[in-house]
Amino acid sequence: MVRSPYLPNTEADRRRMLEEIGLSSVEELFADIPEEVAFKGRMTLPEPLSEMELLAHMKRLAARNASASDWAVFLGGGAYDHFVPSVVGHVLGRSEFYTAYTPYQPEVSQGVLQSIYEYQTMITRLTAMDVSNASMYDGASAMAEAALIACAATRRTKVVTPLTLSPEYRETIRTYLAGQRLQAVEVPYDPTSGQTDLAALEKAVNGDTAAVLLAHPNYFGCLEDPEEVGRLAHAAGAVFVVAVDPISLGLLKPPGEYGADIAVGEGQPLGNPMSFGGPYLGFMAATEKLVRRMPGRIAGATVDQDGDPGFVLTLQTREQHIRREKATSNICSNEALNALAAAVYMSLMGREGLVEVARLCLAKAHYAHERLTALPGFSAPFSAPFFKEFVVKGPDFAAAAKRLAARRILVGPDLGAGYPELRGSFLVAVTEKRTRAEIDSLADGLGGKA
Repeated sequence: MVRSPYLPNTEADRRRMLEEIGLSSVEELFADIPEEVAFKGRMTLPEPLSEMELLAHMKRLAARNASASDWAVFLGGGAYDHFVPSVVGHVLGRSEFYTAYTPYQPEVSQGVLQSIYEYQTMITRLTAMDVSNASMYDGASAMAEAALIACAATRRTKVVTPLTLSPEYRETIRTYLAGQRLQAVEVPYDPTSGQTDLAALEKAVNGDTAAVLLAHPNYFGCLEDPEEVGRLAHAAGAVFVVAVDPISLGLLKPPGEYGADIAVGEGQPLGNPMSFGGPYLGFMAATEKLVRRMPGRIAGATVDQDGDPGFVLTLQTREQHIRREKATSNICSNEALNALAAAVYMSLMGREGLVEVARLCLAKAHYAHERLTALPGFSAPFSAPFFKEFVVKGPDFAAAAKRLAARRILVGPDLGAGYPELRGSFLVAVTEKRTRAEIDSLADGLGGKA
């Protein structure tokens, strides 16, 4: 079979280029590399393939990956298998959106700016906050950036982070704070309820506290007491930052109604499929007094000299646009395509659609909780109310996961990796996509039924 090179240059082209620069071979281009470090011999690489052979090879490799569309996915911990309407993909695939990275020349990017403006508007309505930026890298970096906002606004150096935050979120926060010589103080959780230990939190919050961070629902799926946590934060003059599951806001009170200063979260559930961990988007919304400290950019609406409506970048506080020492952040992308997916999803679902999705998640998760905790040897270690995700403790999770994989069911993660005291416990997340039959199959598989 003929194997054509992927490079367009022919052998004659290469000879002419070498003659033009006065060389007789390609090897002469690398003559300056010392002999003792130059590679000799042949590299241990497979033989070249034709295009047809390569396509077949890549298809075989791709077939080794399991597709979420073929499995019942009960995975939790931050990425969730929600239904994505087909319209989302059709809009994202339009060339004017798909090829637009970010509006560096905003005045000629009216379509992209409008989509960002609509996204921001929907995020502020969803969270009941005053203003939203044009999105962040992901939920973890959004919360870490919120911690930096709080430190800058209060001129304090300590951030209180409950252990009920995702381990990945806490690691990201520590990394961000370390670069600024700021401190993260961790607070334990109540081993009975699965909620943040409010007594320990109250002791940790003092005059040096810049921010109190909270996830509601938390990493265990448990609902917290955000009003009380916010009261403790504000009593000490600290900024109250809440990470939320956007789908939960179809039923739960939004952060702006219980005093949050900054609301953040992972926007993946809003029209973005599970995709090997990303790319996703983080959303951030805040009160008006913090708007000038928000990282990234904010799109705004205005009118031109003829009175016609138009869109502009109202605020750009990142280091690419202003002096480095004046920048709020070095974030360089607002994940515009992922934010567009979220905007399309929210506009398609509408207020009632989001409420219906949230109700389905709630009802199905509680049915699954009843089925799994009724199995011999299985229990629920936490008593707090939950939304769509909960913790189950049972014997030999690794063996159970293998049994479930035979049924094309994914569950987890095992909490022992991030919480040694919870070894043997794992997360179960139930979205609107999961059926009664799938939940029953999950229960049968965990229970060891054939």
